[in-house]
Amino acid sequence: MDTSFTLTALFASSFLAATLLPGGSEVVLFAMLRLDPEQLWPLLAVATLGNTLGGLSSYLIGRLIPQRKPLKGLATVQRWGSPALLLSWVPLVGDPLCVAAGWLRLNPWWSTLFIAIGKFARYWVVAVLTV
Repeated sequence: MDTSFTLTALFASSFLAATLLPGGSEVVLFAMLRLDPEQLWPLLAVATLGNTLGGLSSYLIGRLIPQRKPLKGLATVQRWGSPALLLSWVPLVGDPLCVAAGWLRLNPWWSTLFIAIGKFARYWVVAVLTV
């Protein structure tokens, strides 16, 4: 298996899955781990990076939205702050949380940290169940 192609495909899949576009990067990670379990850490790192950057693109979109009317997910993020982004991996919930965090102008460094932790934890569970 061509490692650079594999990692690039996983990055693209995980990035797109974290945006408002539908996608199942967990399935891609699962398949790649089944083919080459020795690549556990590089695959986890690339999936987490791609998914985190995808979440940050939603955060950026939130920062660009004019602050006129409240957004979906706003109450949760207002109540919990950046730690709410630990749930950024949850389907249908995660994207609005990231957008709301950007709209609220939450600290981008803390937001990145909590997004990355949540994304990594989800991929870790997939990896543990796969390998």
